[in-house]
Amino acid sequence: MTAFRFAHSNGSSSAEAARECAAALRAAGPVGGSGEALGFLYASDAFAGELADILLYLRAETGVAHWVGTVGTGVLATGKEYFDEPALAVMIGVLPSGSFRIFPTVERSLEGFRAANAGWIKEKQPTLALVHGDPRNQHLPGLLEDLTAETASFLLGGLTSSRGAHGQVADEVTSGGVSGVLFSAEVAVATGLSQGCTPIGPSHTISACRDNVLIELDGRPALEVFKEDVGKLLQGGSARALRSLHAALPVRGTDTGDYLVRNLMGIDAERGWLAIGEVPAQGDEIIFCRRDGESAKHDLERMLTRLKARLKGSPKGAVYYSCVARGPNLFGPGSAELGLLRQALGEVPLVGFFCNGEISNARLYGYTGVLALFM
Repeated sequence: MTAFRFAHSNGSSSAEAARECAAALRAAGPVGGSGEALGFLYASDAFAGELADILLYLRAETGVAHWVGTVGTGVLATGKEYFDEPALAVMIGVLPSGSFRIFPTVERSLEGFRAANAGWIKEKQPTLALVHGDPRNQHLPGLLEDLTAETASFLLGGLTSSRGAHGQVADEVTSGGVSGVLFSAEVAVATGLSQGCTPIGPSHTISACRDNVLIELDGRPALEVFKEDVGKLLQGGSARALRSLHAALPVRGTDTGDYLVRNLMGIDAERGWLAIGEVPAQGDEIIFCRRDGESAKHDLERMLTRLKARLKGSPKGAVYYSCVARGPNLFGPGSAELGLLRQALGEVPLVGFFCNGEISNARLYGYTGVLALFM
């Protein structure tokens, strides 16, 4: 693969932003190389209603037929964050012919997906699927697992975040489920996941629970255990301190210490119960954790250092998906989060968006940053 080309704009209208991106792509010159072009398109939700028009214009101006992407409350480009403002981020790369396969929305059943893609999957044996999910679809966790089983691929991506239409791009504008692109082994990709929280205290066993309510941890009232772990952080009754606390469910079978962060939903002080944003099972492990900018910065730097050590050569392009609670809300102003990526990776063409949930290895994460480097 040759180096990708990218462009971004915070034009006041979708038409202006699309024109500026198309002009910047032309000015950068042809992508070059033999193969098949793939475009990545991320639009802030201010342009959600014009996503189809943006896609049509960029396809005509660039000559690139195949596109993937979605809408976010903010979009990302190399060293730059556009958060809560109108903006576009666009990238084009040329991949080996036949090495990728775009699939439209899968809402529940994989029957249509299987009929359309089984032959290509059997021939190409994809290793990675870059996906965008609709957070309104209650079947999303199961869909991700089913897609992984069907394709034997590593699933990576993010959930659309929008205050308007939840559009996704998969050669056309779609919505309602999971859409994206499959890559064969001809497309070399390195991936990384950065957590935005730091564990507090030890791991506990859920000894009694009901739905999403923790009743007992290690045989003791859940709230009592919670207070022991986080008590010092809550001195003074700070609402901000309480909002920074979360529950984390360690991922079984992983040697990297990954965990799924979920919100604390409620406290029953009388019965000593604690509600979380997940339905666990008795016997599961749980850790309480804290979200803060300094911890998130250190973990992102750690992930980038480990990822760079695995690379053989320089990346040609990248996509990055960051939780809407990160960016300026966690790292501070001035595109600080993207600045850390730029500092570590250099001027690698990069686009992405702020998500309503992140996907890595077919799991739904929160408060994380997910990175994919095309080599």
